[in-house]
Amino acid sequence: MSGTSDPPDATSSETSEATPQSSRATDGFLPPGSNDDRVPTERTDTAASGGSTEPGLRARLVAHDPPGCPVVDILPDGAVASDVRVTALDGVTVEQFRTDRPIPAEPVFAADGRYVYRRRVATQGNCPYRAVEALGYPVTDATVRTNPDQLQLSIHLPSVDPLGDVVEALESAGARVTLDRLTRSGSARRADPIVIDRERLTDRQREVLRTARRMGYFAYPREASADEVADAVGIARSTFAEHLAAAQRRVVGALVDEHGTDG
Repeated sequence: MSGTSDPPDATSSETSEATPQSSRATDGFLPPGSNDDRVPTERTDTAASGGSTEPGLRARLVAHDPPGCPVVDILPDGAVASDVRVTALDGVTVEQFRTDRPIPAEPVFAADGRYVYRRRVATQGNCPYRAVEALGYPVTDATVRTNPDQLQLSIHLPSVDPLGDVVEALESAGARVTLDRLTRSGSARRADPIVIDRERLTDRQREVLRTARRMGYFAYPREASADEVADAVGIARSTFAEHLAAAQRRVVGALVDEHGTDG
């Protein structure tokens, strides 16, 4: 965004640019100068700028083909909406997003080929965005892409432990989820990125890790035995041990070796 943060006059040349026709819905958009300022046009908080100093992790997850996200239905194919914000106000959901492609609606701000739109919808729907926030973890950044449809979320977590709950919440909302990036935060030194490719684990290894974490196998003191986790997965104890060891080698290898190890 450039210069002033004040929305331009509705008659300015910046907002009079012809907009392409789209088959996606555009009802409910708020016009420039509307009195509903409870969702600010500019983000000035630390989370928006990535300047959080709280210790923990920053995870970037991608929800593929996310259901129930009105922003996806609004954008034309191949468009990108960044800084997506969803706020519940008195039973009404207000969505705001930025895009460099105009859509058939009047923006609340436009300058230098960038547009900010604000839209009021009657229900929150089942968008994975809401599923994550319902767990109590703040979404610090959200980006929507269309064709193929993707919702990219950056989330601040106190540790790696809740990551499984977040992934399960996104998958329960009907999206296929991949972990794009995992970064330590809250350190004065330069961030140390950790990138873990879940595809390096087999489906069974992911199931074993997910079940073991959910049952408290990794907790201290341990809340479930290897036999109990193996029974829950439906495999023998020895098979559980083999899957667990193989999965741990791959995950730990990715954490401590920049090249990773397949083990």
